Amino acid sequence: PERHVYALHHMAGPAHQRVKVFRRNYYYPFWHIETQPQRWRWPVANATFDPLAIDPESARRFMVNLRRRVLGSVPSDQRGHVLIALQANLLETRSFQTMSPVAMVAAIAQTGQACIATTHPNVVYSQPERAALERLTSTYKNLSMGTNSTELLHGAAFVATQNSSVGFDAYLMERPVILFAQIDFHHIALNVADIGVETALRMAPGHRPDYAAYLWWFLKEHSIDAMAADAEDAILRAMKKGGWPI
Repeated sequence: PERHVYALHHMAGPAHQRVKVFRRNYYYPFWHIETQPQRWRWPVANATFDPLAIDPESARRFMVNLRRRVLGSVPSDQRGHVLIALQANLLETRSFQTMSPVAMVAAIAQTGQACIATTHPNVVYSQPERAALERLTSTYKNLSMGTNSTELLHGAAFVATQNSSVGFDAYLMERPVILFAQIDFHHIALNVADIGVETALRMAPGHRPDYAAYLWWFLKEHSIDAMAADAEDAILRAMKKGGWPI
């Protein structure tokens, strides 16, 4: 749209002051209305999470009910492999990443721990990308390729990813997450940009943040709940906060 037009776009749109972007906050009915599409630039990414400010019983009930609805299961006590959730552009190191996805896979596989990498179901990978993954699985016998991230999450010791939503699913399953890129849900993850790969990998098996409190804080306190009684008011507040004269 021309720059004088107010416009609301789903997930991405033209960049000017009158455009706002709305996007589901990982799970329905939670949404965001923001001025830019990059999740790591949203206000929640810079907010401070304080688990002591969250009622633990309410948070635990919320997490259990949400997990049952989204994943349909409870966490497994079996924790074996590292789940590596891949996305797109496997050979590139983009501005928000600490290294390329293939370099990430190699760094994790070098530990010798059993690793299963999954590709994104909606991404068509190039021949060089597929060849790079084949070289990695040939080099590291502890590394294999999988297909269903949700199923593999059950037996995972922890999840490593650039910034895939599989990492957010891991919180629901109370699994540690290592992030190799910027994202909005970084607060309770082990961030390679902050502590480095070796430290993150060393800390991951014993990393036990308050998953329930975080999910409550992130979804209930930093989202628009479309099913809440005040949903319309929350939408209007988000519009006004972005500068719309309504």
